[in-house]
Amino acid sequence: MEFKDYYKILGVDKNATQDEIKKAYRKLALKYHPDRNPGDKAAEEKFKEITEANEVLSDPEKRKKYDALGANWKQYQSTGHGFEDFFSQFGGGQRGKTYTFSGDIGDLFGNISGFSDFFESFFGRSASPFESRTRRRGKSKGADYEATLYITLEEAFHGGTKEVLIEGKKVRIKIDPGVRDGKKLRLKGLGAPGIGGGERGDLYLTIKIEKHPYYELVGNDLYYDLYIDLYTALLGGKKQIRTLSGKTVNLTIPPETDNGKILRLKGMGFRVAENSNTLGDLFVRIKVELPKNLTAEEKELVKKLASMRSVYTY
Repeated sequence: MEFKDYYKILGVDKNATQDEIKKAYRKLALKYHPDRNPGDKAAEEKFKEITEANEVLSDPEKRKKYDALGANWKQYQSTGHGFEDFFSQFGGGQRGKTYTFSGDIGDLFGNISGFSDFFESFFGRSASPFESRTRRRGKSKGADYEATLYITLEEAFHGGTKEVLIEGKKVRIKIDPGVRDGKKLRLKGLGAPGIGGGERGDLYLTIKIEKHPYYELVGNDLYYDLYIDLYTALLGGKKQIRTLSGKTVNLTIPPETDNGKILRLKGMGFRVAENSNTLGDLFVRIKVELPKNLTAEEKELVKKLASMRSVYTY
């Protein structure tokens, strides 16, 4: 019987995390799924192989048994006994135990056939979800698709709808006010067609908030760089800024404001949660711009001021 290197099949390290295994499986499953490779037997076999690998490595108990086998493969081969006998020597599992399928294969990518002899000898025929489900239903759900939905910071703050084109069809997507970067939206039935008449998969959209030209979002707070001239920094003054909510605020600049000073505007930041009217704070970072292209007269005035402050040297 041929040994199956499940880590190599998924292209992951033996110390890979569950999240890394899941991502590797999804990437390969989408690539080799029968819907994308109609009539391609090689792709179908590859799909079976990566699905089998995921079934083992995504289940902590199965993975533990498989890792123990890998380190003692030659010893097992020479005994000629079954896997349960082999694992009983190493304190593994109970004989005759039925392993329940716990992966997301059926929900995400559908099933098309049974697992290998290696798998069935290793975990028992009852562990494979493929064959039993196919016999019972003769059909399975199509693959899920994943995509990124880009929105502006204003759209994230105010919410609303986005219209996207999916397979020639216009779909309106609702965005809740206060949505955060990285949130996943599920659009049921907009994935790949099912196998054997099964239902379509779903489309998962990951929200990505585009970088704003003025505002930076940090937690529930917003940061804004306000550029002022040297004279306003020295003497103080007023500056108008427009908040993300659309309000115009008259900001007071205190006299002798240092470059880099941060002024806090309470309750003018981002929503603390979706659909919440409670806002974080707005922090205004002062950026002092020095005057350029000074005239001879202006330079003399600066020298005079510097001499009065005893800081200028020729």
